[in-house]
Amino acid sequence: MIKRKLMASLVSGALALAAGAAQAQISDGVIKIGVVTDMSGLYADLTGNGSVVAARLAVEDFGAAKKGMKVEIISADHQNKPDVGSSIVRAWFDTDKVDVIADAPTSSVALALSQITRDKNKVMLNSGAATSDLTGKACSPNTVHWTYDTWMLANSTGSAIVKTGGSTWFFLTADYAFGHALERDTEAVVTKNGGKILGKVRAPLNTQDFSSFLLQAQASKAKIIGLANAGGDLINSIKQAGEFGITKGGQNLAGLLVFLTDVHALGLEKTQGLIFTETFYWDLNDQTRAFAKRFAPLNNGKYPTMVHAGVYGAVLHYLKAVEALKSDDGTKVVAKMKEMPTDDPLFGKGMIRADGRKIHPAYLFEVKKPSESKGPYDYYKLRATVPADQAFRPIDQGDCPLVAKK
Repeated sequence: MIKRKLMASLVSGALALAAGAAQAQISDGVIKIGVVTDMSGLYADLTGNGSVVAARLAVEDFGAAKKGMKVEIISADHQNKPDVGSSIVRAWFDTDKVDVIADAPTSSVALALSQITRDKNKVMLNSGAATSDLTGKACSPNTVHWTYDTWMLANSTGSAIVKTGGSTWFFLTADYAFGHALERDTEAVVTKNGGKILGKVRAPLNTQDFSSFLLQAQASKAKIIGLANAGGDLINSIKQAGEFGITKGGQNLAGLLVFLTDVHALGLEKTQGLIFTETFYWDLNDQTRAFAKRFAPLNNGKYPTMVHAGVYGAVLHYLKAVEALKSDDGTKVVAKMKEMPTDDPLFGKGMIRADGRKIHPAYLFEVKKPSESKGPYDYYKLRATVPADQAFRPIDQGDCPLVAKK
């Protein structure tokens, strides 16, 4: 009996030491996730609180509590300003012991945060920012770009429009990193497919009055007015284009980055027939529908955008990598994320390339007519699926220093 008790005590002690050693690899014994996002500006609906909800659902579905892993989530509003976002994230890393930041909409902010994350050897899971430079010339061993990017948007939407007769373009562009990258990538696709650029104009971020910009676009007589903007800017430019009778005059608007929240805000009457690309839609399959059903009540009834889905998928995969590695060391975790195949209910099976680009299919959607919609948020019909190996820029064309040259 004494021997049995002694053996049991030794085994128990060994297990405790093993668990303690594994936990010791997690800095401070806690995995701390900081959701840095737009809580109050023009991107708040498509990111914002919904991104925090998505991160919490990922932690819940990972089963962190049952696995004995302590995970905390904090959040902050970067106000779409690189200096504000940088100040928040530096304090998180230096003082609040944050291990990973998620979402980071607004490309100018994301580019700054990616460098800080690298300097501090933490992890950045980008879902909201679009610039393809994050996996190109500005790629980092500490950053994963999950959901979409400007190259994907340009090549899916831009080429589809040119091939169906949209041969002449005028760009109305948000005047910061995201807009510049989207305009650049779309212009390359348009000209490659035989189209012509008749002009372009750049509008400051969060512009309320687009009249002067739209009048220039109208005067160009371009068949397609490419809106290289997003969120509130996209909504305002489409509304005001309607007031000027631009589409009635024979010109068409191309939304180069459209979210479910934009269509919801504008209504089907104004957006019907609009063609655009996304990598997630809540009504794609049983898994996406189940996620939306859980998500909406936690987000004031608002359905998830592809940014929210990306936060969920990225955080879930990050936690799987930390568990497998038994460490939250920045570059090591990202390397593990790249080594492990991705698999989640919203994006399915995929992978993360050496440049940090997450690979999955993209979908060309068209907005339904009001008569085709069966209820709230039933807005899209699928026109085409772009396979994962074709949806994003070839890895050897991005000039990412992490990619070995052949």
